[in-house]
Amino acid sequence: MEGIVDFFREPWTFEFMQRGLLAAAIVSAVAAVVGSLVILKGMAFIGNALPHASFGGVAVAFALGENLYVGGGIAALLTALAIGYISRRGVIRNDTAIGIIFVGAFALGILIVSRQDNYTGDLFSFVFGNVLAVNWNDVWLTAAVAAVVLLIVLLFYKELLFNAFDPTMAQASGLPVAWIEYGLLVLLALVTVIALQTVGIVLVVALLVTPAATAQLLTRRLSTMMLVGAAIGVASSVVGLYVAWYADVSASAAIVLTATGAFIVAFLFAPGRGAVWRGGAGSA
Repeated sequence: MEGIVDFFREPWTFEFMQRGLLAAAIVSAVAAVVGSLVILKGMAFIGNALPHASFGGVAVAFALGENLYVGGGIAALLTALAIGYISRRGVIRNDTAIGIIFVGAFALGILIVSRQDNYTGDLFSFVFGNVLAVNWNDVWLTAAVAAVVLLIVLLFYKELLFNAFDPTMAQASGLPVAWIEYGLLVLLALVTVIALQTVGIVLVVALLVTPAATAQLLTRRLSTMMLVGAAIGVASSVVGLYVAWYADVSASAAIVLTATGAFIVAFLFAPGRGAVWRGGAGSA
């Protein structure tokens, strides 16, 4: 019995694991909340684009010796607003605008980094993530930004809900749909920034989409979807850190793969909606 207790307790006796768990849990929860809106709006491609586009800002900040979070945040925010502006002009398709802007910003980052003599360390962690390297300042910054994002979602929940399910009717009802969509892009940019250090540019989209998509298989209500998605994200963080500790693998990758495993289970066995249930109904 004591061995089992030690198994579960040992990782959390180290402060860097405690910091990593807090940061990962906060990011996973808020990413699932915003990710629920992203999925309903069909914006998963934007969720993939902003992390890559933010690399341009991270690289600029690195070259200038400035804060990498600030650089990535500015790039993500400008990219989000540019995508919203161009797509709403109706000149080119939304996915085309996303592809052009985020590839250009990512290429800019690669160009700048290629001119640097030493670009390992902190910059490397922004690409692939290193949740176990976060310090307490990172944790507090993550918590503060997450609190702002969640407060905005709570205050404008009805408007976001209406616009997510029926933007045409929302606009006909007098809601400022354009501003709501710009606001959602800004929220997405903020979540992207706080997730960079935790899971890195490559894996941010997984935290935005996977827990929320899993929750969508389990419920049809947006509020419940957000809560279930957040719970799945936090649970994935805990399990993923256990896997990383005992298997000596990347914590960021372990968290994402745990969330992916939860999605596969839900996809197969979600009551009434899983593939197994649908297959059984079809054969009957």
